[in-house]
Amino acid sequence: MRESSKCCSRQWRAALMLQLILPTDVQTALTCALTHAGVRECGGVLLGEHVGIDQFLVRMVTMQRPGTVTSFVRNLSGVATSIKRFCAKHGNDFRRFNYLGEWHSHPSFSVQPSSTDHCSMLDIVTTPQVGANFVVLLIIKLDASGQLEGSAHTYLPDGRYGCSTLVFESRR
Repeated sequence: MRESSKCCSRQWRAALMLQLILPTDVQTALTCALTHAGVRECGGVLLGEHVGIDQFLVRMVTMQRPGTVTSFVRNLSGVATSIKRFCAKHGNDFRRFNYLGEWHSHPSFSVQPSSTDHCSMLDIVTTPQVGANFVVLLIIKLDASGQLEGSAHTYLPDGRYGCSTLVFESRR
């Protein structure tokens, strides 16, 4: 494993209180993906809506072929197309609907980001071509009862990152 020097010198600096909300339809899609992947890691991108001050509702997740038991590498193929379609569907209102970040599973491990996860997210958010004001990393797994558990972390272009609040929306 190689770590970029960009993130090796970073410290956990501040808790960022962004709230990421997972509606039931997205929870169902994620549960199906995790069930299909079994013990292998899987993931994709998060596309969402800005619904309040520091509140984001995940409207869509992309799915990619599962990786291995210990790793998942998101393929760039098709990601730009998925983001463009999502934004076009919502009138290209980029302030409200846009790319939020990445998600992947840790079926056999803690739902906390690894050092590789932190480095990957910092690489994304600090890449000028991405042009992101922030990115979110959602890590999920199914618990012993088959329910989703997870964590959300937010990364800023200045290198700060921290834990965010993950809300599993309940059925009405």
